[in-house]
Amino acid sequence: MPKPSAKPSDISSVGVDYHVEIADLHAHLFRVTLTIAQPAALQRVALPVWIPGSYLVREFSKNLQGLRARQGTRALPAGQIAQLDKCSWQIRCNADKPLVLVYEVYANDSSVRTASLDAGRGFFNGSSLCLRVDGHDQAPHRLEVMAAPAISGWSVATGLSPLKVDKQGFGSYLAANYDELVDCPVEMGNFWSGSFVACGVPHRFVVAGATASFDGARLLADTRKICEAQIRLWHGNKKPPHKDYVFMLHAVDDGYGGLEHRNSTALICKRQDLPRLGSSKLPEGYTTLRGLISHEYFHTWNVKRLRPAEFGNYNYGSENYTQLLWFFEGFTSYYDELILCRAGLIDEAAYLRLLNKTINQVMQTPGRLVQSVAQASFDAWVKYYRQDENTPNATVSYYTKGALVALCLDLSLRAESRDTVLATLDDVMRSLWLRCRGGVMSEADVAAALQDVGGRSYAAEIARWVHGTGELPLKDLLQRHGVAVLEEPAQLAQGLGLRVQETGGGIHVKTVLRGGAAERAGFAAGDEWLGIETPVTGKSRKTAPLPPPGWRLGKLDELPFYAGPSKKITALVARDKRLLRLELTMPPDTTTWRLLAKDAALVKKWLVSAA
Repeated sequence: MPKPSAKPSDISSVGVDYHVEIADLHAHLFRVTLTIAQPAALQRVALPVWIPGSYLVREFSKNLQGLRARQGTRALPAGQIAQLDKCSWQIRCNADKPLVLVYEVYANDSSVRTASLDAGRGFFNGSSLCLRVDGHDQAPHRLEVMAAPAISGWSVATGLSPLKVDKQGFGSYLAANYDELVDCPVEMGNFWSGSFVACGVPHRFVVAGATASFDGARLLADTRKICEAQIRLWHGNKKPPHKDYVFMLHAVDDGYGGLEHRNSTALICKRQDLPRLGSSKLPEGYTTLRGLISHEYFHTWNVKRLRPAEFGNYNYGSENYTQLLWFFEGFTSYYDELILCRAGLIDEAAYLRLLNKTINQVMQTPGRLVQSVAQASFDAWVKYYRQDENTPNATVSYYTKGALVALCLDLSLRAESRDTVLATLDDVMRSLWLRCRGGVMSEADVAAALQDVGGRSYAAEIARWVHGTGELPLKDLLQRHGVAVLEEPAQLAQGLGLRVQETGGGIHVKTVLRGGAAERAGFAAGDEWLGIETPVTGKSRKTAPLPPPGWRLGKLDELPFYAGPSKKITALVARDKRLLRLELTMPPDTTTWRLLAKDAALVKKWLVSAA
């Protein structure tokens, strides 16, 4: 539900005003009218090149078109509008008159990062639509979302504070400054909407694209449990920093993702992953969706308020580098699934399976021995969001390994607790919140909070686990907390050092992992593995050698069947229309981990106990 309208005095102080309307649904065009009450004589405006939370320069200005300007009824000549670079413009005008800029934005990206518009739905982040007015960043900004006959029946959802809106949410909203404006995405359409209260805070959940079988009540109930568990983790019985919150979920045929904001989040999931009316069996992907909800909501504290010092003042025109994404994304990834267990949405066995998956993902990535998670954080702009066939060999994910660093710190704190006082990572997070007053922080603050809670310095662990590339002490720490670590045969692809895609009866090589049997044989990303030849096992009556028997492979799992006991085979590969023979030595058996609760009481103490 919309919040109470702001006071009229708020309106009079607004110096930057945006009107967003539909220019053409079928052409995917928004029209934006920007009014600057007191422009500079040479007024500069710019569109961000990235959106906070997604660390890649995306060049949003590529979708801006038809920029024109006027003052009063007079249109400014094109010569008074100069483009300075890829994303900024300068307008020569009279400084004593309001300046009006009008432009269109092409919106046909269904991700959570940009803007989308068609006959069924509209969505936008302010960073994709709203030009930043130089010199007015800290002034109040007003956004008016315009209704139109073409979108009759639509409603609006956003985390912005409403000034004057109708029952459907169309009308004007107020942002304290430009940062707040672009941190509140806007959902438009004929969506499902529900609400709940968690620890005294009103929450709204809107879902676009759901089918008639969607069980909204189940989604609300589960999300409420997640929110309450997180608020209590951070604040106990005290109030959280946000007065309200909006979840905006777009259900699609195939997709997944989320982007955090200060009092809202934009999410994408498969329709099949939503809970269904009349079904006691939950879709397999529903746990993944709840983990996504938990992840983005945890960011309400961890990165939207507690944030790297480098993000104290965003530079929207270029990369903003930090080495701390292992903390902000990695620790959030540790807590997202742990919260599901604490909230009673999954049991301990299910949690250990999820953790097992994360551990194996990291252990099967050769890049973990090449790049530290601190380096991975800094390189996010050029590596994490620009993955290719060599990514697993050269990089490590600050999400997954960062989560394991959090796990190791949590289990270390618990193992070293003295007397009856249990020290946990929860205590560290709360200590950081108080130390940094819910604001900017550094790695030194993390180290200080660890020392305050744990009673000793954790500088050595940070050096090894965060800035080093050695293995984490996962097995020892897990075993000390009642978890048995079993080693089982790994899948064939892992043993060979390959990541493949099997479609249409063929094996297509996507990645060749460093140091594996496939790399030693000469496989390359992009190869199609057609079949194999096995060694000669006998001779004809005339003692002439028999031709090597060849076999067509349709799936990788067929390899042991056709290769039999042979330790050396010839792989038949197609590369750039050429047929190659690669001599492949079959690797020794490799193993993967499987986690099993050995001491249920110890495991429960770790997973379920919230401070």
